[in-house]
Amino acid sequence: MTNNDLVDQAGTMREGEELDLGCLRQYLEPVLGGAAATLEIKQFPGGFSNLTYLLSSGDEKWVLRRPPFGSTVKSAHDMSREFKILSALQKVFSYGPVPIHFCEDHEVIGCDFYLMTYIEGLVIRREYPQSLKLSPDQIRQQLFNFFDVLSELHSVDLVEAGLDTFGRPEGYVRRQVEGWCKRWVDAVTPDTVNCDATMQWLNDNMPAESGKASVIHNDYKLDNVIFSVENPLQVIGVLDWEMATVGDPLMDLGCTLGYWVETSDPDFFRQFRTMPSDIEGAPSRAEIVARFQEKTGIAVDNFPFYFCFGLFRLAVIGQQIYYRYYQGLTKDQRFAMMVKKTHILQQMCELIIAGKVTT
Repeated sequence: MTNNDLVDQAGTMREGEELDLGCLRQYLEPVLGGAAATLEIKQFPGGFSNLTYLLSSGDEKWVLRRPPFGSTVKSAHDMSREFKILSALQKVFSYGPVPIHFCEDHEVIGCDFYLMTYIEGLVIRREYPQSLKLSPDQIRQQLFNFFDVLSELHSVDLVEAGLDTFGRPEGYVRRQVEGWCKRWVDAVTPDTVNCDATMQWLNDNMPAESGKASVIHNDYKLDNVIFSVENPLQVIGVLDWEMATVGDPLMDLGCTLGYWVETSDPDFFRQFRTMPSDIEGAPSRAEIVARFQEKTGIAVDNFPFYFCFGLFRLAVIGQQIYYRYYQGLTKDQRFAMMVKKTHILQQMCELIIAGKVTT
């Protein structure tokens, strides 16, 4: 096994997601100097939200982030917000890429975008790489490390980071529930599952706020994290900050665990997992919650609510993605299957509400 076997690789740009290389070269010349003239572009795989491209010139590399094509949900793809929070976190959280340049001139590639440093390393997607030979004990430690970094983020001093006035932490839980319910209604298509009972349950079972305001990532999952190739148990980077804000960290934990499939879960849910969290050695949701409480000092009460919210939120995101495909706003065939995944997530919400899923 060589190190290159584990490095996340960019490839050819997907059809319909190409960037105008000539315009980029011209625009970035004042930013990158002579390197701009020989820029080449590749696209990183995966992802249904903001798009990520690798720009290179000789041995120099940068990453470009832009919103998805055809998106009508501006609040979920705010490049300036992502750039701002990465800039603020530089001095207090060592895992974020360094932002380099923000562009709001839509004449360049048709949207806002920004450049950041490239962090080379291992990204774990739906399956563990075959060449990554970790024992169950190592996998357990790696995944605990993954959650420990989230705990570190939730422990960032807001004043020190200059983010004490960023976001609106008061009333965050209610705004999130109401906001995601509205997004669901706005993205409904004729072939959509009915989520009325789930939305009503979330409204009726909202817990009191934790009283803790933290920087929250809002999409913390394995393929948004980079591990060291030399030491695959070590997190070296956290990506995809477009939905980051200041709010209730328990909602952030619930959003992450919405992705967390474990071996005791129903087969229909495990079949649609997006990361290999049911591999031998992986900690359970209960173990993760216990460790989170230990690391942050924040009590996690009423976890079924946060887990159900995390699943429902993913269902809404999936439906928004499918809506773009249904309306002909994107050609990406991966989007066609999202309506099925939305049904699966809603089924899990129903089982949680009925007390039939281990949380």
